[in-house]
Amino acid sequence: MIGSVHVLEGGSNAVNGIWTQFGGNLSFVCLAISLWAHFSIQFQRRSATQEKIAFGIVAGAASIGSILLAVEFNPGLYIDLRFSPLALAGMFGGPIAAAFAVLMAMAFRFCVGGVAMIDGIVAITAATGIGLVANVWIRKRSPALMDVALLSLALGGVLVVSMATLPTLVHARVLAIIGLPMTVLNCLATVLCGFILLKTQQWALERSILVTAFSQSPDYLYVKDRNSRFITVNENMIRLYRFKTTAEMTGLSDFNLLSRPLAEELYYLEQQVMDTGVPLIDSVEHIEGRSLLASKVPLRDRQGRVIGLAGVTRDVTERTVLERELRESKNLLSHAMAGMSDGIAMYDSKGFLVFCNDQYRTAFPLSGDARVVGAHISDILRRVAETGERTGIPDNDCDDWIKVATATLHSNKDEEVQLYNGDWRSIRTRLAEDGTAMAVVSDITATKQAEIALRLSAEQLKNLAETDGLTGMVNRRAFDEAFARETAGSARKNTPFSLLMVDIDRFKAYNDTYGHPAGDQCLRIVSRCLRQSVSRPADIVARYGGEEFVVLLPATNAKGAMIVAEQFARLLSRENIVHTGSEFGRVTASIGISCATGTTLRVNPNRLLTEADAALYDAKTQGRNRILAHSPDERHAMKDVG
Repeated sequence: MIGSVHVLEGGSNAVNGIWTQFGGNLSFVCLAISLWAHFSIQFQRRSATQEKIAFGIVAGAASIGSILLAVEFNPGLYIDLRFSPLALAGMFGGPIAAAFAVLMAMAFRFCVGGVAMIDGIVAITAATGIGLVANVWIRKRSPALMDVALLSLALGGVLVVSMATLPTLVHARVLAIIGLPMTVLNCLATVLCGFILLKTQQWALERSILVTAFSQSPDYLYVKDRNSRFITVNENMIRLYRFKTTAEMTGLSDFNLLSRPLAEELYYLEQQVMDTGVPLIDSVEHIEGRSLLASKVPLRDRQGRVIGLAGVTRDVTERTVLERELRESKNLLSHAMAGMSDGIAMYDSKGFLVFCNDQYRTAFPLSGDARVVGAHISDILRRVAETGERTGIPDNDCDDWIKVATATLHSNKDEEVQLYNGDWRSIRTRLAEDGTAMAVVSDITATKQAEIALRLSAEQLKNLAETDGLTGMVNRRAFDEAFARETAGSARKNTPFSLLMVDIDRFKAYNDTYGHPAGDQCLRIVSRCLRQSVSRPADIVARYGGEEFVVLLPATNAKGAMIVAEQFARLLSRENIVHTGSEFGRVTASIGISCATGTTLRVNPNRLLTEADAALYDAKTQGRNRILAHSPDERHAMKDVG
């Protein structure tokens, strides 16, 4: 807004002309904001900062355009709607958009010049400031139409204050003569343009939700053109084909991604969908080792012409595996049951037995005489309870058990019950539409025994896998698991943990001198001495490899570990195994000890092994047949056991 020093007493024609020019100015500002709303979607693919800069430039240009279309109130004094875009830039675009908009408007106003240049720049700054205040007000939520209305009123207040206080405008009596239409039209422009921006944000949010839903859908979503080339895909699709971005897949077809026979098959099906217009529902596809269920529908333009197709593919790999496993289980059960005679019984809706075969009665030897046509299920169950035919029936609450079992007769269920003699029965109950309950009873004793035997075999195999065949003690694999488990437990409890690493001295020379059978016997004796050296169930003795052994001592400090090592050395010495290839004349062992607690166990438990191995190495290099301890706190402690 710029001004001069003379005021024209305009008549009605002048006022009408001003209103007409204001209408054109208002249309321009609204058009500029509408164009931004139309093209702003292009900036959503860019960063938020770039979008705000672009909005600020558009708002600044709208303000400048409004200045260019200003209404000349007096010679050198112009009135326009420049303030509305600036206030909206501050509110919707924040400081970045406001900065670009106000700098453009101020620079242009400065270039235009005039007697009211300073007042105009002040008013521009004030209008932009109102927008920034509104931005702070709504920073934690999305703006609403009420916020735009309040911004419009605040902007009107700023304009009134500016016309009432800025010197040039006061001298020109702008407030008295043209203040009302200028204020009203600026407020109206703010409301209209704000409404456009609100709608733009709403549409952008809805589009963002749709795009996000499309992109992040757990299924595989894609759109193809008439030639079966990908137009867009979601993130699951690019992960399936190992691309980094959706743009990399755009324009490709199945011929670029799959083997030619499979690509030709998919292409034929898709072209058939687009040629016939008939959707393809739940078609099974096998891609990249996955089992997929694809549905494809043709896409049509407004004239009804097919222009492509949209596809949604669900990954049913796990379901397919489960179905296959279920089929295999059913087949296995069918083979297992082939030689068995099932019992069949039918109960009416009131619980009376209306049919049963002999196999049904013989399946329950103690209550078979009660299972006759006309008998009620509660009477049969009472005989079962009285004879103790089934296990698991409560002795002191028999009536309640009968009541519950009777109430659940008419429901689909599968039961496995054990009889008094250890036999097992499978009872499958299915409910018919007329309320009849049919029960199929199978003897599954053999199957249950097979399960138990399989479980026992699995446990035996597990024991064999964790046991050293020569010494019978824990092997290296089981030791690694026990070491990780026990060190973690000691770390949680903040208790000391010790480890002994034992190596038989000159064992290769012993094997060369006495032969491998004697060497194996020597290893057995050493392992026996080690087992006798520990006394707690938590202590673990393992064969680490070759002639090397290791002992885990949870909740044991270095002193306790030294006691165990000395006990082993004494036991081995008593065995007095002759070894002419040793400087000691008998079989001896070197022992490395490591002890740690607290931080070491939590951060680096493997340091125990490193320290024990280093201690063992030092014991070997310092003469063998001795005990040497290393620890993070006490670096060296040695004891000669010769």
